[in-house]
Amino acid sequence: MRPYAAAVAGIASWLTAALLAMTPARANEPPRRVVSMNLCTDQLAMLIAAKGQLYSVSYLSRDPEASVLSDDAKNFPANHGLAEEIFTMSPDLIVAGTFTSRASIAMLKRLGFRVEQFAPPNSLPDIRTNMKRMGELLGREKRANDLIAEFDHALAAVPAALQKRPLAALHYANSYTSGEGTLAADVVERAGLDNLGTRLGLHGTTRLPLELLVMEAPDLIIGGIRPSSSPALAYDTFSHPALRDTLRGHSLTSVPDKYLVCGGPFTIEAVRLLQTASHKLGRQKQP
Repeated sequence: MRPYAAAVAGIASWLTAALLAMTPARANEPPRRVVSMNLCTDQLAMLIAAKGQLYSVSYLSRDPEASVLSDDAKNFPANHGLAEEIFTMSPDLIVAGTFTSRASIAMLKRLGFRVEQFAPPNSLPDIRTNMKRMGELLGREKRANDLIAEFDHALAAVPAALQKRPLAALHYANSYTSGEGTLAADVVERAGLDNLGTRLGLHGTTRLPLELLVMEAPDLIIGGIRPSSSPALAYDTFSHPALRDTLRGHSLTSVPDKYLVCGGPFTIEAVRLLQTASHKLGRQKQP
């Protein structure tokens, strides 16, 4: 029984130490040990946190196809959103998305951890809101406000839309598109284009049948950059003969998913890419 008793005592001692490490910062003090469990909060935290304040980010943030800050993410221990691994990190603040590992989030809250969740941005103004909130949570309001000012300045520098706005269609894997109430649609419209999904009365991210896409014959089809891994049936429509015929005399452009999946200062790059495509179309249509 003695080895068993010693093991129990050791576990109890470790738990006590962990709980003491979890002691939150004093009132009005910023958190000292932050863990992010979501790709989008990862990037906001990396941009805004003070040196040494952010302890861990999700493993997804190391993927260069998904994360703009993939190189920076390698400087932090990666987590996989598991409650048991987050527990051992003893954070005094956990930031996550509203759809992040719900079972893990519920467990961490029951254990007494402070968890703050961020909804995904559905518009460019939502990006400002999320940056401002992250700054407040981390006690880094000035840094957040500086980033917001830079973001607004970059948006203001994007040239005005053409008098006749080209029609653009967002076309993703499995024939999905973005309609009203999405960040992607807002980016398309800010770039000086009309979004087909919005024109058709679609809301959110939803299916756009290839037949309907072909019938509408948009001036520009916007596709995410196809992953460099093995072929997938999800991308078959990109090589469909009907779509190739539609593209004759029209344009196809790609915007890396990492600029649209998570809203941040980097989303301006998606606006710039599409604005360039919009003005190129305008010049082509001139007599």
